[in-house]
Amino acid sequence: MDILELGAQLLSDKQGLQADSSQLQSALSGLLGDGSGSIDLAGLAAKMTANGDLADVLSSWLGDGANAGITADSVMGLLGEGAVADFASKLGTDGSTAAASLADVLPQIMDKASSGGSLLESAGGLDGLLGAAKSLLS
Repeated sequence: MDILELGAQLLSDKQGLQADSSQLQSALSGLLGDGSGSIDLAGLAAKMTANGDLADVLSSWLGDGANAGITADSVMGLLGEGAVADFASKLGTDGSTAAASLADVLPQIMDKASSGGSLLESAGGLDGLLGAAKSLLS
């Protein structure tokens, strides 16, 4: 299962959003996509690294320990209220519900993408991924 499918499944199963899998995948791709039908994890990491408060949260998601939480307000600030509102409208829900759902699901998506080391190894470890994210901001 790819990360986009995983994200759609988590949103559906855990958050109870009443949309079919393709609709959820399309909405996630629109919100977090890289333009080629995948989730842009490096872009998300770059945004989190740029926000000093979220850099430590990102590290917890990528590490082996417990995932630190993120608030719905932080999701709104990270992704933008307009983008979250667009995501919500594609799923027939409101922005607050969508942000809360994303706050629950984003740590799991990033954690699953980095489990087993595949994401981290391809980026040169945690430091490599954080360095890559920082270089996107320069």
